[in-house]
Amino acid sequence: PLPDTTSAGARRRRILTLALPIIGGMVSQNVLNLVDAYMVGHLGDVSLAAVGAGGFLNFVTTAFILGVSAGVQAMSARRVGEGRVHETAVPLNGGLLLSLGLAVPWSLFLFAQAPALYSVVTTDPAVVDAGVPYLRWRLVAMAPLAMNFAFRGFWNATDRSMYYMGSLVVMHSTNIALNAVLIYGLFGVAPMGAEGAGLASAIATYLGFFAYMALGFRDARPEGFLRGLPDRETLRSMVRLSIPAGLQQLFFAAGMTAFVAIVGRMGTREQAATHIIMQLLLVGVLPGLGFGLASASLVGQALGRRDPEDARRWAWEVTRIAMGVVFVVALPAMLWPARVAGLFLRDPVTLALATGPLRLIALTLFVDTIGSVLMNSLVGAGATRAVMIIATGLQWGVFLPAAYLIGPVLGHGLLAVFAAQVVYRMLQSGAFAWQWQRGAWQHIKL
Repeated sequence: PLPDTTSAGARRRRILTLALPIIGGMVSQNVLNLVDAYMVGHLGDVSLAAVGAGGFLNFVTTAFILGVSAGVQAMSARRVGEGRVHETAVPLNGGLLLSLGLAVPWSLFLFAQAPALYSVVTTDPAVVDAGVPYLRWRLVAMAPLAMNFAFRGFWNATDRSMYYMGSLVVMHSTNIALNAVLIYGLFGVAPMGAEGAGLASAIATYLGFFAYMALGFRDARPEGFLRGLPDRETLRSMVRLSIPAGLQQLFFAAGMTAFVAIVGRMGTREQAATHIIMQLLLVGVLPGLGFGLASASLVGQALGRRDPEDARRWAWEVTRIAMGVVFVVALPAMLWPARVAGLFLRDPVTLALATGPLRLIALTLFVDTIGSVLMNSLVGAGATRAVMIIATGLQWGVFLPAAYLIGPVLGHGLLAVFAAQVVYRMLQSGAFAWQWQRGAWQHIKL
């Protein structure tokens, strides 16, 4: 049974109960990234560059497949709201099947092309030599990674986001421990260097998959988990939802790559400053993304109950709470941007370049949260095609051309480029708000 949400306090508790574990899981991923960089950094610049480039290539090449998670979450949440308890895991079955069907041939192809992939991001043969084994281990784990995201959609849709957070914490703790053993060669194991970091990540990903499977057999069998194959209509719906969501993630990842390349044409200091700004921005947007995933479940469940007005209300309530949380998180960068950026940047010229853009982003981040929450709310309602068109169109059709014109062509500097990014994100928030108020999402059948 779903929790009581008749009072304002109960609704706030429901939102926080769903969102906070999701945010906690995302934070653990950030911690893992930082620890990974710290541990590999002791091996020198070549290994650090190899792992950094390999992680980025892995992110871009898996982005499309991870869209399956959105389809699972939207459909499972709808089944929860409809009271079809014995069918809530059927979309998960479809998501696992799609993940396998897509990830296995794709990862095999990329495994063979790993040296060519590295040549796109670096011309240093030493980085390629160190990075190819790392990337190949990450690719070996692509299928379980995709299936783990399908599980994430299911746990979030069925009010069990604690399963998601708990499994991630175990995975990432294991990853860090295995990093120490495999990178440096502890307990009699031969040191593997950068390759060891890839193997550690692969083992931890498989561990997470087996943990999710065990939880599924323990708690989701009555809901249809692995009780036969999904029917043709379920698979068709999964594909219809997942393809636009996957394409949107793919174009977003590629757009981030293009943005870094554009800034790189402005200078090395600008690129270094941008790297730190983007890392700090990632910390700031995590609450918005976590609350957005919670809203996707609440919206889907309300639509399953055939209560679109409650779905509309949930999205705006989540948005208000998320904006408040993000404002508090961004406050240090608003007030003391030089001190925050100075934790990572030592060169005074580079620090000066980063200070203005960081403050600008911090000042507007809470408004950007509107877009994060309502985008995921639309995904939860099944409007993945509209989300893809808005997000991809604004990023590739407006922001990236503007960034190239303002930066490398006209030479207006890093602050002007990030001002263009803020304008693009505000436009995106406005577009998602308009789409949400328009209400076409209420009529999508899943």
